[in-house]
Amino acid sequence: MYPITPAARARPRHRIHLIAAAAAIGLLSFPADAHDLPLGDGKVSGSPKVGHVYSCQRRFDPDAPGARVDGPWIGTSDYDPSEKPAVEGSVSWNAKLELRKEGRKRIVLSNALPATRTGNFPIRRSDPAYRYARNPNSINAMNIVYEMPAEPRLAGSPGCVPMGMIGITVTNTAIFNALDARGQDAPAHEIQDACNGHPQQTGQYHFHNLSPCLNDTRSGPDGTSDILGYALDGFGIYGPYENGRKLTSADLDACHGRTSPVMWDGEVVEMYHYVFTEDYPYTIGCFRGTPARLPASLQAGAGGPRGDPPPGGPPAGPRARLADAAAELGVPVDQLMRAVGPPPPDFQRASRMLGIPAERIRQAMGGR
Repeated sequence: MYPITPAARARPRHRIHLIAAAAAIGLLSFPADAHDLPLGDGKVSGSPKVGHVYSCQRRFDPDAPGARVDGPWIGTSDYDPSEKPAVEGSVSWNAKLELRKEGRKRIVLSNALPATRTGNFPIRRSDPAYRYARNPNSINAMNIVYEMPAEPRLAGSPGCVPMGMIGITVTNTAIFNALDARGQDAPAHEIQDACNGHPQQTGQYHFHNLSPCLNDTRSGPDGTSDILGYALDGFGIYGPYENGRKLTSADLDACHGRTSPVMWDGEVVEMYHYVFTEDYPYTIGCFRGTPARLPASLQAGAGGPRGDPPPGGPPAGPRARLADAAAELGVPVDQLMRAVGPPPPDFQRASRMLGIPAERIRQAMGGR
């Protein structure tokens, strides 16, 4: 089994079971120091751009599920994360993760349950966070299996990032991009637990930004950060420190990465890697390599920019209606076609394949 390090520190100590191994994992406290961060709203681009998310989805529904109201921590151009309420609770999970090298591939086997403790989801009415968000989703186990390059290479040109899973942490939590379903700065607007995580509609617990529950030892105050996760293209995502200096988006390229010496599979190697930063877009802004193909249920928002017409003008007839529905849902039209099947459309089947609520698919397709 590929070594899973670093693990989160325990407070209190608890155990998780990895495939063929066990590791002590736990919770770090949420940082209490107040500081303002620039608000990332509007920083969505149709091409690679420093400090932006090059998003495959370009149209967003302003009424999509999300935070009920904006809290007092959000200003006109910045926000103070220390003033945000965190979802209450300290729930432990039976996390199972294996990262296994097989030749030139790194195999990921995960049950999607976090190795860190979480808040209570759905958010309880008695929770002060309920005033701002009413996340009704539970955290569910999933069977996630995919492969990515063990020796990733830069692609000819950067690729856009989808909504949904774009990577995984070493503590078995999915990484999503910086955007919420409305296209806004998710860490600023959405309410998370003390580890900066929460579940989406199908129950996949995930982070949009750096979690205080990821243990970055960086070998002392003058060291370089540990690897904290992997993007789907195989490149590592490291903590924000390099030789003791804390990096920001301004230090990174348009995909939120850089080339410098890092610890990779037990050796110090000078290579391209992504960086978790405190400021937007937090994780990655685009893919520098070729991303792994995920199971259909995890491919929310995959494909090209949402709503872009195909070459030669807009499609006609039933295909046009299907294309409109696919654009609204943020999935490729051919994927939607396969999911719903031949008439009459099977919305429950489509929901399982796409990871999108059946009723939302029904509404996007005109209630048919």
